[in-house]
Amino acid sequence: MMPEKLQIQNGFNFRELGGYQTIEGKHLKKRKLLRSAALSNLSEQDLNYLDEYGLRYDIDFRSPSEKQKQPDRIPSQTAYHFAPVFTVDETKSQSDNRAEDERLMTEKNAGFKQMLDAYNDIVLSDNAKKAYRKFFDLLLANDRDDQSVIFHCSAGKDRTGMGAVYALTALGVDQDTIRADYLVSNEFLKLRRGFKPASERIPAQQQSAIYSENIQALSFVSGKYLDCALGTMQREYGTLDHYLESELGVDKQQRKDLQKIYLED
Repeated sequence: MMPEKLQIQNGFNFRELGGYQTIEGKHLKKRKLLRSAALSNLSEQDLNYLDEYGLRYDIDFRSPSEKQKQPDRIPSQTAYHFAPVFTVDETKSQSDNRAEDERLMTEKNAGFKQMLDAYNDIVLSDNAKKAYRKFFDLLLANDRDDQSVIFHCSAGKDRTGMGAVYALTALGVDQDTIRADYLVSNEFLKLRRGFKPASERIPAQQQSAIYSENIQALSFVSGKYLDCALGTMQREYGTLDHYLESELGVDKQQRKDLQKIYLED
């Protein structure tokens, strides 16, 4: 299924996770679990829309510098929670960081390798584990039927994408559906206002094939990125389920609690 796009004017990759079916035949409730890109440019209309949607928890996975440059705008009733996955933005979501990286202009596959390194760090780093543990604490706190939680980074594709992988796994959604949700970010990214292909965004003097390929690797998600993260988990921890329990502390009782909060028949 194609996830429902939230009606946000000044933002992109805002979507519902409600509606997905679990292996046992239950469904995720609507207006409970949302994922998105940055919240820094939201209009007053967007804020009113999210307030009426029941948004009460905002979980920000971005780095301290991203937060400082573009602070979140949220409804007055929404509580802001900072849970930085990286101490710096390893996915290079900010375009000014990319321009400073000489490797992107000269080294073939530099963007792809950079993304694989980032996904390994998402799995292995203590900072990332701490952030995702906080994420689950807030998911568990979101236990009222009339309230929702949103989690996001800058583009809503990598740090947010892995957050969705973890949450949907804990809720009992099958891995094919989880992979499809991860990859559909590419379609939502193309819908963002003012979107242009990588070749059109790069100044003419910089439009080498290597640079264009590297920017493309940084701008979208890939099944290879997700496979890298899952492969690292399998190698270091055994399985994704074991990783959730041993590294993020999501035990069987917490999974039951999450399913009670977020699922319906």
